Amino acid sequence: MKVLILGANGMLGHDLMEVFGADKANYQISGTDKDTLDITNSTQIDAYFDENKPEIVINAAAYTAVDDCEKNEDLANLINGEAVRLLARKCKQIGATFVHISTDYVFDGEKAGGYKEDDEVDPMNAYGRSKLLGEDSVRKDCDKYYLVRTSWLYGKHGKNFVDTMIGLANAGKVPLRVVNDQRGKPTYSKDLAKHIKLLIESNAEFGIYHFANENDVTWYEFAKEIFSAANINVEVLPVTSEKFPRPAKRPHVSTLINTKFPLMRAHIEALKDYLGAK
Repeated sequence: MKVLILGANGMLGHDLMEVFGADKANYQISGTDKDTLDITNSTQIDAYFDENKPEIVINAAAYTAVDDCEKNEDLANLINGEAVRLLARKCKQIGATFVHISTDYVFDGEKAGGYKEDDEVDPMNAYGRSKLLGEDSVRKDCDKYYLVRTSWLYGKHGKNFVDTMIGLANAGKVPLRVVNDQRGKPTYSKDLAKHIKLLIESNAEFGIYHFANENDVTWYEFAKEIFSAANINVEVLPVTSEKFPRPAKRPHVSTLINTKFPLMRAHIEALKDYLGAK
């Protein structure tokens, strides 16, 4: 099975390359980044896909700088929306299965308890709006697709909340003040990559899936768990979002509820594995 991973140099892309690449008996993988394939360029997409003939395309490429999207919404819409439309149409043309990674930020964050796969979407920031454009294109322009929403990603190949917290503690930036009114599910990118592989191999029904490590927490609660797991003794204080004003609004509740597929493991177990691998 020929698998093409877009955004192969990103946090999730690295893990996808590793997870699929370890199964050489079943997969022939290739990966691209923005330097080897411009996914906003239909001519480049046509040429690359026609030459390499992928059977599965996993799109882990995205403009994910949430605050920057507020001032660069046209660019966000191009990468997270228009490029996805081009990819979806090309996958349909060549008969490839399209796996597209989306986000909890397509929801408004006002639903207590979190969001199921078929709940109404209503993004509250430019990043979320751009990702919803991509989702709409996947559903409209491709018939064989898995649209995977995830949340609060961290991994060894990119800047993330876990490393930031530990870095601040080690630098003596205490007490640490961490937001306690935003709730979601932290997700280890290596676990997500493994679950995406499992999804493909299960021959599950095409559609929308919510993949995140289980049990939701606030950022403050997650920070406390990080320091406990890392054996770091540091004072952490809960604060409201208003204490950290940022260009992009964040949803108060972005918990993703998985109703369609086996659940991922608890986030605390994933966190311990991540810290142990560092």
